[in-house]
Amino acid sequence: MTHSSDSSNAWHPATRLLHAGVERTPFGETSEGIFLTSGFVYDSAEQAAATFTGDVEHYQYSRFGNPTVDALQTRLALLEGAEACIATSSGMGAVSSALLSHVRTGERVVASRALFGSCYWIVDQLLPRYGIETEFVDGHDLAAWERALSKPASAVLLESPSNPMLDIVDLESIASLAHRAGALLMVDNAFASPAGQAPLTLGADVVIYSCTKHIDGQGRVLGGAVLGRKAWITDTLQPFTRNTGNTLSPFNAWVLLKGLETLDLRVERMASNAAQVADFLADARGVAGLRYPGRADHPQHALAARQMRNGGTMVAVEIEGGRPGAFRFLNALKLIAISNNLGDARSLATHPATTTHMRVGPEARAALGITEGAVRLSIGLEDARDLIADLAHGLDAALATPT
Repeated sequence: MTHSSDSSNAWHPATRLLHAGVERTPFGETSEGIFLTSGFVYDSAEQAAATFTGDVEHYQYSRFGNPTVDALQTRLALLEGAEACIATSSGMGAVSSALLSHVRTGERVVASRALFGSCYWIVDQLLPRYGIETEFVDGHDLAAWERALSKPASAVLLESPSNPMLDIVDLESIASLAHRAGALLMVDNAFASPAGQAPLTLGADVVIYSCTKHIDGQGRVLGGAVLGRKAWITDTLQPFTRNTGNTLSPFNAWVLLKGLETLDLRVERMASNAAQVADFLADARGVAGLRYPGRADHPQHALAARQMRNGGTMVAVEIEGGRPGAFRFLNALKLIAISNNLGDARSLATHPATTTHMRVGPEARAALGITEGAVRLSIGLEDARDLIADLAHGLDAALATPT
């Protein structure tokens, strides 16, 4: 675990993405070194003993700490404005560790209904097995949050924008309600990315990332991160991740450090492309519905404009013709690949009802607005004109009479 306490606090975000947390070895390498080691050696038996008692600061084992992983944690904490960060093996490892380390039997968790399928499963299926009460609310319904948080809770979990329909949740209002109920507000910020939204400045206590998405941004490795106050990270989260083994490999940490160097540029271009794609789809034949937080016709556009630095890289579109129409659309795409990943440099398309949200169930999907025609688009770095041409080709196929 590494905390943000060096002079790079004074740097602007784009500079932190390149330079924060760098500690060069005596070799003077330009790029961070990769410490691909499982363990570490000691100068003496006395040093080893003092390391385990905490009297001496020394690396013990890469499950406990590693220089490359520490560099990533430091950089993420400085970027997010967090006191501390723990990196995990995946985004779902970050979500599960944050919740399971904090919540106890007999306590309550309140969550937004619009969650990624695996996150929904944790709240709906896993936590109740351990005697934890859970309650879902519609993320955009402030009155529902007020009712749910009118009695004590331990944690509140939400996504904003949500996966996949891009609902926006009022983070400042929910933070106030959560704190009044005695809960920590945990925000999954993967869709917005660190370059698109800063939940801690809006009242969140814990920010969670799937680093697999925009932070890597090139479809190479898995990783996750949990950021928050140093005391909570040190006393609650760190013992859990250390002892359960949900830690990040040094190689993946190094790849993610390389991804951070271009995060700002990538997200800016991807968001610009997404805005152009959304404008095209809004008026295109074959489109039954569209959601993009950066457009004025998004139902929570004003809230998105207050909370987010840009409209985001994700577009939710409903294709006419239900599942058959959506499948014809997806199968006709030549440039945009069908994948359940997102935040990649390459544009990707997903049919949530049959992939990422398949196990949520038809009733829950209907409540979330995930129709059989819904397609989630993750817009990448291609020329927007080529993306629009590909989407137009897909829409033509969706409208074609099946043979």
